[in-house]
Amino acid sequence: MVTVLDRVSVPPRPRHPEKAHRPDQEVLRKPDWIRVKAPTSRGYLETREIVKSNRLVTVCEEAGCPNIGECWDKKHATFMIMGEICTRACAFCNVATGLPTALDAQEPANVAKAVEQMGLTHVVVTSVDRDDLPDGGARHFAEVIYAIRERSPGTTIEVLTPDFLRKDGALEIVVEARPDVFNHNLETVPSNYLTVRPGARYFHSIRLLQRVKELDPAMFTKSGIMVGLGEERNEVLQLMDDLRTAGVDFLTIGQYLQPSKKHHPVRKFVTPDEFKSYETIAYTKGFLLVSASPLTRSSHHAGEDFARLKAAREQSLKKPA
Repeated sequence: MVTVLDRVSVPPRPRHPEKAHRPDQEVLRKPDWIRVKAPTSRGYLETREIVKSNRLVTVCEEAGCPNIGECWDKKHATFMIMGEICTRACAFCNVATGLPTALDAQEPANVAKAVEQMGLTHVVVTSVDRDDLPDGGARHFAEVIYAIRERSPGTTIEVLTPDFLRKDGALEIVVEARPDVFNHNLETVPSNYLTVRPGARYFHSIRLLQRVKELDPAMFTKSGIMVGLGEERNEVLQLMDDLRTAGVDFLTIGQYLQPSKKHHPVRKFVTPDEFKSYETIAYTKGFLLVSASPLTRSSHHAGEDFARLKAAREQSLKKPA
């Protein structure tokens, strides 16, 4: 009897199965002002080894951040907790979509260990969306914060959370853990939500940020958007007003970069002068700090920005009423 072995390999599961059926979108050539060098430095390689040895995930890698070479060379990394698989399927995002794995009970300790090994004075912790969990992962966020505080009490902590949509009480759990900065990104203007961020609700995200200030008025709040997704200028200015109504302190604005032909196309590369204009207007609207440039990302220069944020608040408190 002859046994025939089937050697036809099973194709790997696509990173974005929900996008596989979509027609390819044109990927525009990047202008010179947003080109970056490939990461090769010793600092980058050392950071990569620390991340790998602690079995951690970073948004730097998963989201294909263009600043990874610069940040990792300085031993700065944004940790992405609760796995690398997201339950949402945003049209702009490069993080894999699907059914997430169970939470890793050792992850809070591993993150805290990596923070200590890197000698971080300021750390950013973000996550995938975990709509499958009753609290959206809020308790896990809190456990990571507590673990970092215990191991590196002098390190300031910034969280970049999901929206905790339909997760009553989740936000309160994270705020109670007292991160130094609470960040939740709006990502884009409301008219784009159905196509760009279909699983989210614009005014829920605004209310989330407002609620943080109600729970802890002293906690810094932060939000960010991408431009180049087809938004109108007046829509960006209205979004600024919405964030200021919610008491948000810090606004980031960066250029959207298309991860693949299956993702939402870049409608426009916004010029550095236009970014400067957005920054100037945002300051006039009352934000304590604004970062607006083609390569701005939520956690880029987060440590330096936190110092500037504290200084800006102290200066504003000195002004006569």
